[in-house]
Amino acid sequence: MRVIIVAVTFITFFVALGYAIPRHASCNLDWDVGVDCKTAGQKIVDQIKNWNNTECGTGEKCRYALISYDEQTLKGKHVTPVKHYVDDISMMFKASGSGCAIHGFSTSETWYAILDQSTNYCNLHNLITGSGLDQSPSFKETTSDAICTQYSSADCEKY
Repeated sequence: MRVIIVAVTFITFFVALGYAIPRHASCNLDWDVGVDCKTAGQKIVDQIKNWNNTECGTGEKCRYALISYDEQTLKGKHVTPVKHYVDDISMMFKASGSGCAIHGFSTSETWYAILDQSTNYCNLHNLITGSGLDQSPSFKETTSDAICTQYSSADCEKY
């Protein structure tokens, strides 16, 4: 009950200040990468498999699991190393010029999660940087605090 009261207090505070925040801990974002979608998808799949372990180096670069991948849609999970919260990850791949447009989404399975210390953003960001896609020609990332919980305060190297 106490968690619910705290959550409602946070929401009320942010709404009163006029901040737009997602109603649940989650992150929507879009990337444009300068490689074809098949290559981009395979790089992310390889990174998930590389980080499918329980030992973390820096950040939360471990405990990823691939659920499915069919070159257009990827589904996975990430378990946080400290508290073991489970987040669902999905990515959709669409050809865009000579590159690929990727829509990423991560959401907490914890029903009462509202603020997440940027965890859902980092779930996605770490895969893109780990796979090296952020170094691809014409890389661009688009999101905001309104659609990605605590995006502007993200520190994906913590823990």
